[in-house]
Amino acid sequence: MSADEPRAAATIKRSRARLAAVQALYQLDLSDVPAETVIAELRERGHDEEGLGDADDALFTDIVNGVVANRDKLDGLLVEMLAPDWNVPRLEVVLRAVLRAGAYELLARLEVPARVVLNEYVDIAHAFFAGKEPKLVNGVLDRIGRRLRPGELHGEAAAPR
Repeated sequence: MSADEPRAAATIKRSRARLAAVQALYQLDLSDVPAETVIAELRERGHDEEGLGDADDALFTDIVNGVVANRDKLDGLLVEMLAPDWNVPRLEVVLRAVLRAGAYELLARLEVPARVVLNEYVDIAHAFFAGKEPKLVNGVLDRIGRRLRPGELHGEAAAPR
């Protein structure tokens, strides 16, 4: 086992946690079920296609609970970054989940580099969409990242309001 293998395994677990969090947020958006119930259901499913599998459970739980607790603030950020004729409810449900999760990480998980957050959620968008949605995810999260972490994204200025 090389020295990089544990790091690669941890990276995969974090990526799976983000994907599972998007799935959980999708479920939450379509139902009146509490977050704890959806989290428990994904844990129970374990290693099946829609379960947590080898995901980083702590990261998964933090993203889901963080989005739920900060949804109004996150939606406010998203509205500011979307085109003027768009609003959060108008977004497709999976796309909304991807954007909320990415915005949450940019807002609250400062130990995760902004570029990592952008790349992870653009990859997730590619898993669900073949059209322009991944570009939308990249653009919106990039603008949020520049607003929240202006010095981190190549030292570029924060996005205008």
